[in-house]
This record gives sequence, structure tokens and C-alpha cells, in this order.
Amino acid sequence: MKQPRDFSLQGAVDLGARQAAAQRRQRAAEPGNADGGQPGGQSGFIIDVTDESFNTDVVLRSQTVPVVLDLWAEWCGPCKQLGPILEKLATEADGAFVLARVDVDANPQLSAALQVQSIPMVVAVVGGQVADGFLGAMPEPQVRQWLGQVMQVAQQLGLRPGAAAGSAAAAGDTQAAGPQAGYPEAFAGPGSDIYTEAQQAMERGDLNAAETAFEKALAADPADPVATMGLGQIGLIRRVEKYDQAAARRDAASRPDDAEAQARVADIDLAMGRIEDSFDRLLAAIKRTSGEERDKARKHLVSLFEIFPPKDPRVSQARARLSSLLF
Repeated sequence: MKQPRDFSLQGAVDLGARQAAAQRRQRAAEPGNADGGQPGGQSGFIIDVTDESFNTDVVLRSQTVPVVLDLWAEWCGPCKQLGPILEKLATEADGAFVLARVDVDANPQLSAALQVQSIPMVVAVVGGQVADGFLGAMPEPQVRQWLGQVMQVAQQLGLRPGAAAGSAAAAGDTQAAGPQAGYPEAFAGPGSDIYTEAQQAMERGDLNAAETAFEKALAADPADPVATMGLGQIGLIRRVEKYDQAAARRDAASRPDDAEAQARVADIDLAMGRIEDSFDRLLAAIKRTSGEERDKARKHLVSLFEIFPPKDPRVSQARARLSSLLF
């Protein structure tokens, strides 16, 4: 497997496809038809993703647990062969990874960003970056082998996927998985129930409940790294949702010495998976400014570091560059 690469969302909006997708979602909500157009029902670890929900459901979630993207279409026969295999492995994994299904007809921005040329197409998103995947309906043993590679990449980035022993087996990992889904094994302990509560809230999009759970963890241990990381993610989601992204980029381009303008675009880049771009922007602002503006840029950069697992090499590199600028 090649190293992860950055990506961004670009492309036109196909209103006709969106209407068709909305009709499919309505049919899926009817009794006895909960598959959303593909075989198999939907569990907490199997979700349907859209252009609009991608940042929250995939990019940010991938900071704590690998997300496997299944790009499919209703008319695609091989997709219907591969889909049940992926769903079976996601169910067995029990939180070791999240399966995110993308209807390419209804989500042209994602299709363009991921350079989809044929389906089924499967890729993994780990730590906010896309890792190489595969095309076509591979048999189950090969899919398991590929998932094992995904888990290795995740562990290299400091993630410890797995909620139960079965999750490691589903990924082709013979070592028992840690008890806490999506978080480094070292963080599991007395606060594990709180972490589970927070992660489940994040997965269903309830930011308020997740925030409350993470705050409970911090009340018990103000230095808790998992809670700090979770609250950082929630803060990023809420900030980016408020931004006019086009205006933010214009402001940053016209006011290069404005730390707040640079921080807004850094937030947007981070939410879109352009992690190095986000860090580079703030490091450049720190380099060319002084006084209050420099301190604002520094504080914002440090706050973004807290969103990532402690061993993330991109954070380590950015911290080293920050130190060289400050001392």
C-alpha cells in the first residue's frame, strides 16, 4: 500500500442525481427496505455519506478510526457483489473501522475529488488522508488482506483500531485489539466508558452529547489526551460550519499578516484533509509576523495539534518547525 495522499473536494453539483438519491433515501426509510439501494442493512459502523457530510463523517472521524469508503451506484452489478462482503467485515470488526458508502451518482463532488473512473472503488481514509485502495469486486480473502494493510497504516499514525478481539481478526491482525474503538490502546482504562459514549455520539452526529462526555473525562483528568483530542475535533467542526469558505480564502489572500484570516483557512484545509497545507499556512504566518499576530497564529497552530493522535508524524514535524521559528 502506498503512503496516504492529500485530497480536496471539487466539482459541480448534479441536482438530478441528488433528487434521485433523495428518493432512494426515502425508499430506504420505508419498512422492509432499509438497505439504501445496496444489500445489507446499516449499523453504527456502516454509514451512508454525502458531499455535505463527508468532512464530519469521514475526514474528522478518520483521525480516531480508519474509514473505508465504498464508492458504488445502484446500477452497478459488481458493487452489489462487493457491498455485502464489506458490510460483513465491518460488522465483524465491531468498530475497528467504519464503512462509509458513497453513491457516486448522487455525490459528484466526492467522485471528482477521489478521481473515480470506475466502480466499485474502495479506498481508506486514515488520519484525514486517502490511502490507495482497489477497484472491482475482489473476493473476501483479498479484501481482508487489504484491510490488514489499512490497519498497519493506522497504527503507524498512532491510532489503535479495534473494539473487540473480533475486530482484529476481521482486519487480518492476529494480535488482540485494544478495548477502546478508535483510540490508542494506552488511553483505555477507567474512562473507557466515557470515551465510548463520546465516540458513539460523534458517530451519530450529536456534537453536544460528545462534548459533554469529553468534558466529563477532562473533569476527572485535566490532562486526558483523548478528551482533549475529541474536544478539538468538535471545535473544528463547529468553526468550519460557520465559515463562508470562499470569503475566508479571499480574506487570507488579501491579508497575509492577519493571523485570524490565516487561521480560518487553516481550519478549512484541515477539515478537508489538507493537513500539511493547514500547518504550513500557520507556520508561514508565524514566520512573517510578530507580536500579537504571531502569538495568535502560534496558539491556533498548537490547538490544531491537539486534534491528532500523539504519535502523528505530521504533528511531530510541524512542532519541530515551530520550535525552530520560535527559538
